[in-house]
Amino acid sequence: MDKINIKLIVGLGNPGKEYENTRHNMGFLFVDALAKKLETKFIVAKPQTFINNSGTAVLALSKLHKIKPENILIVHDDIDILWGNFKFSFGRSSAGHKGVESIIKALKTKNFWRLRIGIQPTLKKHTSADKIILKKFTPAELKTLNQTIKKVGLSPLGKPLF
Repeated sequence: MDKINIKLIVGLGNPGKEYENTRHNMGFLFVDALAKKLETKFIVAKPQTFINNSGTAVLALSKLHKIKPENILIVHDDIDILWGNFKFSFGRSSAGHKGVESIIKALKTKNFWRLRIGIQPTLKKHTSADKIILKKFTPAELKTLNQTIKKVGLSPLGKPLF
């Protein structure tokens, strides 16, 4: 696949004050920043279904706007990637991310784009995921997060994403 044609960008997260600025809301934070900079036409969404049921919203949006899975970019936290780093991927398994698993089941395919933003604070993986994903960001981490979002400004093919 040498051409990326994204039409729908979905940031995964949880609605509500208690989840604001937590690592699990990385997708919400990214699409908020993206929406401020958009000059290109995308549909940008923050499903209010809670992260583990994101597939319901993604399926409804894809049907409503007649968007194929390969034209969807899902933005989410990834505990297997170190803080400040990110990876684009296409057609991969959920790797245990329940929000992504919900989307794979709803769309009946894993052939969509993912922007996986790292939330792992250190190379040590002894801390349970629950203690990391719902932790609030420190001011220093928010600064790093803003830098990471700026770095994501290029697509996997080197073309500007936003």
